[in-house]
Amino acid sequence: MSNNNKCYKIVIIEPSMIISTGLRKLIETRKEFEVVAVIADCYHCLDRISHLNPDIIIINPSIIELKKRQHLEELFDGVKDTAFVALVYQYIDPEVLKQYHTTIDISDDGDKIAQKLFHSIDALTTSGDLLDKNELSEREKEILISLAKGKINKEIADQHHISVHTVITHRKNIIRKTGIKSVSGLTVYAILNNLIDINEVE
Repeated sequence: MSNNNKCYKIVIIEPSMIISTGLRKLIETRKEFEVVAVIADCYHCLDRISHLNPDIIIINPSIIELKKRQHLEELFDGVKDTAFVALVYQYIDPEVLKQYHTTIDISDDGDKIAQKLFHSIDALTTSGDLLDKNELSEREKEILISLAKGKINKEIADQHHISVHTVITHRKNIIRKTGIKSVSGLTVYAILNNLIDINEVE
């Protein structure tokens, strides 16, 4: 889990004042999060968002033009080391959602939202100073254990309530930190480091 001593800055990009106000109230019940801005339109505020330097951007993907929805990184080119969270309350193409670290559903309660926000932050360990660069985070250890048990990305994502994109990011972090690329090699690593018992390996 992420460092709870830090207060993570959040920008909400959502045109509905009712939804953004409710979401803000739910988020700010947790001392670990601060909503620094609520913006209705992402296109005219990119400079402002960049200057705010948020840790997390929560955005309703439907407000992005259809042809630009597949190019989230290009749209927010000036925003670095930021987790992107999709706020979903209508159908969005699953291919579009793969770009996001996680999704928040309109029916999620405060605890679920906080859990998802922490998961999105965990995916940024390569770009920030959140964790030691050579030590696996608790989340990365969980992903590694799931890999060693023979689970595929989709199964891991479902098990940990995160997106496939976030699983892939964690896998890249694990490979970078351990220097091991193959699943079989990572399985041996997990066994040797007492993360998993050899009898649990499929």
